Amino acid sequence: MMEIERYEIRIAGFGGQGVVTIGRILGVAFTVFSGINSVNTQSYGPESRGGACRSEVVLSHAEINYPYVRRADTLIALSAVALDTYLKDVKKGGLLIIDPDAVRVGKNAADQRVVPIPAAAIAHDSGGVKYQNIVVLGALQCLIAEYIEKTALKKAIKATVPPETFDTNVEAFEKGRAHAKAFLNSKPEFRALMDA
Repeated sequence: MMEIERYEIRIAGFGGQGVVTIGRILGVAFTVFSGINSVNTQSYGPESRGGACRSEVVLSHAEINYPYVRRADTLIALSAVALDTYLKDVKKGGLLIIDPDAVRVGKNAADQRVVPIPAAAIAHDSGGVKYQNIVVLGALQCLIAEYIEKTALKKAIKATVPPETFDTNVEAFEKGRAHAKAFLNSKPEFRALMDA
C-alpha cells in the first residue's frame, strides 16, 4: 500500500441505495483492517427512503484534522441530483463513478475520469438491486487498489452485513470489481491516467 497523505471519497445518491453502508464499510476497511486513519460522516434528508443522502470518507496515514470532504478525489454519484450537487467539489482529474442507467454526464464532467458502472443492473443478477452499493464498492476497490486491498474490504463487508447475506454481498462485490477491470482493460488511455 502506498503512503496516503489525504484522500477524500464522497458517495451520494438517494436513501435506500446503500450510500451510508458504503461509507461505513470503507471506514471499517481502512481503519480496522488496513491500519489507515479514516473518518466517516453521513447526512441525509428527512425521508428514510428516496431523499437525498451522502456519505463521506476521509483517509490518511497522518492524523486527520478536518473530517469533511473539501475537494473529493473520488465521487460516486448514484443519482442525477447527486451528480448535479457534488460534481463541482471534485478535484480536476478526480475519479467519478456513475451508474449510467441513472446518471448522464457530458461536458460538465470533462475534467474528471468517468467510470460507468451499471450497478443496479449488475446487482439485479446478484441477489437484487439492494446490492448495487456493494457492486459499486467492488468497482471502487479495483479502481483505487493502491489505497485499499480486496481482502480488507471483504473483511469489512463480513463485519458489517448480516451473516446470511455475506455470500451474496461478496458475489456482488466481485462482479463490480470484474466490471471495473474490464472497463480499464478496454480503455488503455484511462488506465495510463490511473497509473500516472
